[in-house]
Amino acid sequence: MSPASPRRAVEKESRGERLARKTDHEPLRPSTPFDEYSGDPNFMTSLARGLAVIQAFSTQKRQLTISQVSAKTGFSRAAVRRCLYTLIKLGFAGSDDSHHFFLQPRVLALGHSYISSMPLAASAQPVLEQVSHVLHESCSIATLEGLDIIYVARANVTRIMSIDLGVGSRLPAFCTSMGRVLLAHLPPAELDSFFERVQLTRHTSRTIVSAEKLRQALRLVLRNGYSLVDQELEVGLRSMAVPIQSPSGRVVAALNVGAHAQRLSIQELQTKFLPQLRSAAQELSMLLN
Repeated sequence: MSPASPRRAVEKESRGERLARKTDHEPLRPSTPFDEYSGDPNFMTSLARGLAVIQAFSTQKRQLTISQVSAKTGFSRAAVRRCLYTLIKLGFAGSDDSHHFFLQPRVLALGHSYISSMPLAASAQPVLEQVSHVLHESCSIATLEGLDIIYVARANVTRIMSIDLGVGSRLPAFCTSMGRVLLAHLPPAELDSFFERVQLTRHTSRTIVSAEKLRQALRLVLRNGYSLVDQELEVGLRSMAVPIQSPSGRVVAALNVGAHAQRLSIQELQTKFLPQLRSAAQELSMLLN
């Protein structure tokens, strides 16, 4: 086979460059969260990409390569490389070997203003600390964001075996006590939309992975006024949550207590812990006035 002529090589290279430019502006996957904004002249795709790259990192994936970020976001490697370069220059990301990237503490500043400006999160800590002290267990407050819950306040109890969660942590809503409280109080159309988008992944042998059974569980939450999840997210983890309502009666957050199943029975949760949670939720609701 004869070598390609210089002219053909140049043509091939230029086509490759055009393809790179094209994939740099278009996601590799057929659909991305940005498709609906493709015709909006005010939508800044570069900013959206940068935020998506930040969200690609997680507790399980603290360090990622460009290829891994590309696979998680659906963006071309060239676009991911520029996003990471910019984040590093601004102090939000770092790399020790130019191949593996990680987030820097400065990224916390992006969420600090939101957390500190929330009336509930700003005022809840003393109430959480008191409930945690009385129950001798960790307590948390979370809100619903998409398919997940996000922790906005937490009071930890120090133990040798503790649950590693903090403000900003995310967990799947469908198999957590706070998530089910928040889902149960969604308007019907929003709940239907949730079921259309969620993937009911089995985390333990107890996880509810049937949409019909999950809807039944959510109806039970509405009837009882609380949610109790027994080892569906993690074996040995048992939790209970109650709603926190705004003055208008809208559920804006959930309050929970979680503990290891060997230490806390379901009966104890219902008889000893539930009244304390309800009292604290009522106090927190009053802070929203």
